[in-house]
Amino acid sequence: MVQINMGSKEITLKVVYYGPALSGKTSNLQRLHELMDPATRSHMLTLDTKDDRTLYFDFLPVEFDTVGGFSIKMKLFTVPGQVMHKSTRKIVLAGADAIAFVADSQRSAASANAYSWRDMEANLKAHRIDFDNLPKVVQFNKRDMPDVKSLTEIKEQWGDTPTFPAVATRGEGILETFRELMCVLYRGLDERHDFSAKFAVSEEDFLKGVMKNFRQPG
Repeated sequence: MVQINMGSKEITLKVVYYGPALSGKTSNLQRLHELMDPATRSHMLTLDTKDDRTLYFDFLPVEFDTVGGFSIKMKLFTVPGQVMHKSTRKIVLAGADAIAFVADSQRSAASANAYSWRDMEANLKAHRIDFDNLPKVVQFNKRDMPDVKSLTEIKEQWGDTPTFPAVATRGEGILETFRELMCVLYRGLDERHDFSAKFAVSEEDFLKGVMKNFRQPG
């Protein structure tokens, strides 16, 4: 969970992109990396298998300073979606502060999405992380593919959980998903740690600090 170093005035947060194999988790981080301001762009670490699927994780650090004088370091990870890498997914989830679940919009992927969601829930609970209250958003990627679920159907199924359509390979819906993830992350931190009072960081300041790292696509 959130790591707070009062001596160095550093706050470290961990965000994980989770979902079935080839749903677009790595594409999300790749596009975010491309949209980062070249002046502040950090290194992105990617470990791939020979068939170009992420084996362990992608790691994309984002850092900014708050008006309260704290440096916030955001670490973004993805997990391997293949069934065989269950133990790796569990390890990467340790200490997660927020989750972006990347689902495949195609109807044929429904069972894979459901399996991955259950797998995520089990792994979080194994780390004693409160699954129900953990900040999370759901992105329905691959909207450009045939036979996808309608957005109306998705909204009906997911209720109050924030959901976003996306075509990650084209960068569509990437920043919208990420920004909402930062919103729910902040609200969770404020509720659990009284973030605004203790660290003089408002939700507006938090979002400005994060999003200033990125250029708008276009």
